[in-house]
Amino acid sequence: MKRKLRMGMVGGGPGSFIGAVHRIAAGLDGQIEPVCGCFSSSYEKSLETGRKLYLPDERIYKTYREMIEQEALLPEGERMDFISVVTPNHAHFEPVFEALRHGFHAVLDKPMTFTLEEAWKLKEKVEQTGLILALTYTYTGYPMVKEARLRVARGDFGKIRRIYVEYPQGWLADTVLEADNKQAGWRTDPARSGIAGCMGDIGTHAFNLAEYITGLKTVELCSELNTFVPGRLLEDDGAALLRYEGGARGLLSASQIAVGEENNLSIRVYGEKGGLEWHQQEPNTLIVKWNHQPDETVRTSNGYVSAIAGYNSRTPGGHPEGYIEAFANIYRNFALTVQCRLEGVQPKAEHLDFPSVNEGLRGMQFIRTVVASSNSSEKWLQMIER
Repeated sequence: MKRKLRMGMVGGGPGSFIGAVHRIAAGLDGQIEPVCGCFSSSYEKSLETGRKLYLPDERIYKTYREMIEQEALLPEGERMDFISVVTPNHAHFEPVFEALRHGFHAVLDKPMTFTLEEAWKLKEKVEQTGLILALTYTYTGYPMVKEARLRVARGDFGKIRRIYVEYPQGWLADTVLEADNKQAGWRTDPARSGIAGCMGDIGTHAFNLAEYITGLKTVELCSELNTFVPGRLLEDDGAALLRYEGGARGLLSASQIAVGEENNLSIRVYGEKGGLEWHQQEPNTLIVKWNHQPDETVRTSNGYVSAIAGYNSRTPGGHPEGYIEAFANIYRNFALTVQCRLEGVQPKAEHLDFPSVNEGLRGMQFIRTVVASSNSSEKWLQMIER
C-alpha cells in the first residue's frame, strides 16, 4: 500500500490536552493523516477544531455515530482506515465498538473502557472481527523501556524477585483546578472517570509498565486507596502490594496530591543477579545494577543498545527524546501493522510491539481489583477476571 493511513478522531476538541498529543504523534512519521472527525459534543466546537486541521466541513461530523456510518459508505479509497478515540473514560467503549462493527481499526486512550464488563465486550469484538486495536499506554514506547524489557527477558538479571513502581503527581493537591480545568473536572468525577480516580488515571500506567518490562502478570494484590482532598468523590492517592506469577513481589504507589511532583513515574526491578532502574523524567537513561561492581549507565541511541531499542530511537545520542516520540512509536507500529494487513503480508515482530486490547483488559482488571481490595476487609484479593 503506497499511501498514508487515514485517521478519524473522536474527541480532542477545544480544551483537550491529549487530542493534540495524539495528532502530533500520529503525524510524526508521515504514516498517518487526519481526514475526518467528531471533535466535540458541540458541533460548533467540532467545526472549530476540524477547520483548524483544514478538514472539509462535510468530513466534520455532529456525532461519532454519524461519522462512522457516513465514512463506511464512502469508497474504499476515500474513507478513514481507523478511528482514534481521545474522550474521557465514559465515552471510550461505544465509539470503538461501533467502529469495529463497521470494519474500522482503532486507537484508544487508556484506560480502555469505563467498566470491566465493557472491556470484555471490546476484547470479544476485536477477536470476532480480527481488527487491530492499539491502546496508548505511552511509557512502553520509550527506547530504554524496550531495552529494559529485553534485558529482563534474556535473563540478564536472573529470576525476578522484587518490583517497585511509583507514579507521583501533585497537580490535584487541592480543588483549585476542578471548577475551571477540563482535565481535572472529568478525572475527579465518577460519572466520567469510573470507579477509580488516581489509580484509573496514572496507577494503570504504573501497573502496565511493570508487567511490560518484567513480562510477569499480577495474580493478587492488597491495596489501600485514600481521598485526601475534602469533598472529592474519587481517590487521589493509593498503594498496593502485588504478588506476581513466579513468586516475584511488588509495590505500586500512585498519587496526585504529592505536592511539587510533575510526572515522576519510576520503576526499579531486582532479580537474583542484578537489577535496573528507569525514570520517566530522565527517559534516555537506564541504570543497570550489579552486586560487587559499579552501576552501568545505558543511554539511548548508542551502538551498544539492543536492536529493539535502536528501532524505537529517533535522534543521535545526547539529543532529548521523550513523551511525544514514545507516543509516536505506538502510532507508527500500529500503522505499519495495519498497512501489512492491507497488503496481505506478515508484519515484523517490532511492528507488533504496541499495547493491545489484552493490555487494556489487564488494566481494567487492575482497576476493579485495586478498588475492591481497598473496600474489602480481606487482606488479599486475586485479580478479578470479570
